[in-house]
Amino acid sequence: MGTGDSTLSFYRPARIRTVLVANRGEIAVRVIRAVQELGMRAVAVVSDADRDSLAARMADEAVPIGASHAAKSYLNPAAILAAAQQCGADAIHPGYGFLSENAGFAAQVEAADLIFVGPSSQVIATMGDKARARETAQRANVPTVPGSDGVVRSLEEARDVAARIGYPVMIKAAAGGGGRGIRVAHDAMQLDAELPLAQREAQAAFGDGGVYLERFIARARHIEVQVLGDGNDVVHLFERECSLQRRRQKIFEEAPSPSLTPEVRAALCASATSLARQVGYRSAGTLEYLFDEVRGEFYFIEMNTRIQVEHPVTEAITGIDLVRETLRIADGEPLRFTQDDIVLRGVALECRINAEDPRQDFRPNPGRIDELVWPAGPGVRIDSLLYPGYSVPPFYDSLLAKLIVHDESRPAAIGRLVRALRELHIGGVKTTAPLHLALLADDDVRAGRYHTNYLEAWMEVWRAQSDTAADASAASGEAAARASGIGEAV
Repeated sequence: MGTGDSTLSFYRPARIRTVLVANRGEIAVRVIRAVQELGMRAVAVVSDADRDSLAARMADEAVPIGASHAAKSYLNPAAILAAAQQCGADAIHPGYGFLSENAGFAAQVEAADLIFVGPSSQVIATMGDKARARETAQRANVPTVPGSDGVVRSLEEARDVAARIGYPVMIKAAAGGGGRGIRVAHDAMQLDAELPLAQREAQAAFGDGGVYLERFIARARHIEVQVLGDGNDVVHLFERECSLQRRRQKIFEEAPSPSLTPEVRAALCASATSLARQVGYRSAGTLEYLFDEVRGEFYFIEMNTRIQVEHPVTEAITGIDLVRETLRIADGEPLRFTQDDIVLRGVALECRINAEDPRQDFRPNPGRIDELVWPAGPGVRIDSLLYPGYSVPPFYDSLLAKLIVHDESRPAAIGRLVRALRELHIGGVKTTAPLHLALLADDDVRAGRYHTNYLEAWMEVWRAQSDTAADASAASGEAAARASGIGEAV
């Protein structure tokens, strides 16, 4: 079903010959490419809805694993392990989302004598749990946001913590991710109401009702540091700015952050490598921080023990293929470079293009792709799951593509991204591309003056302006029709 030819690669795998890619969409395509570039055999797993996906077409083999809904396919460890056995896989690459940060699944992979392309199940259990990761950071003298010492066990304990650190506070799911399982309480009465709701939400979403508390920083920047380790040594690949978020879901990322001084950048990245080194980190990982721009202070909040959606901007500014390096490390290689070898070059920006209508509260808009024009030219990259004629299924995340640009400076990169967005055309579904064009015309965004709460307030104004413009256009059209006699009775 695929076109991979392992005989053409210069890389000679030591242990891994076949990789099962336990994911779908653009990240499955991204991993398949890296696997095949290293001369390994790539096997895709596919649900019923993804049998004709781009990943299935590109892989050397595609193995069905169940029904369309993720719970019966991509979130089913038994089905994925059976597929690995069926195709003779040596390793499983989890991508991001689904089972990528599930310590139990990683342990099952290890118990099956397979290689999990990522950190060990023990490290995932430690750093994938936000409360435990916070405790680990504190032991490593990495600054953390003032909050509870791990999971709060009762409402009384939560009240005591909130009184000590001061309102407002964030209630966060210990096993959470992707911006889910988070609530904000501005006073004791709201804490009483929100805490049980957050616990139920965490239990429903993650199978773990544990929550912890942190001080809420209203105008924080969300900055994350990319690290790469081989179990013995760790390097960082600088940071990414991810503050433009809707409902705590990132939609736009850039590297490096426009808000950091060289001194703060050095301290931030040093803290990330120190923490990752302490746990013997292996593979690619991301340490997330809140940066209080007013105080000039940063706080560790969590670690993502997997490849991130936004990894391409880091690849652009460093020239290092992160996915390929994770495969090499999993294959038993040590890190191939030292920290001094990694140099920051230029600026990279990434737009997430989703099948959503941003003017209708981001209503999902799956459908058939009847026309597709990708932007091209210097410094432009597209990571996508699309091809002309493909039908976007309604069962999964709405991400269609990531548009990434790289240039010598931030103004130049913004100009390149605007040009690329104007070239982009995805026919058949509504996308978030118009939102990105509007954002890039905003003076504050162009100047890098934004924070984690900026986008939602900005969008209220943008939608109101869009509605006004639409009403004016409709009124103008009706007036023109009356003037021409169109629509009058004959």
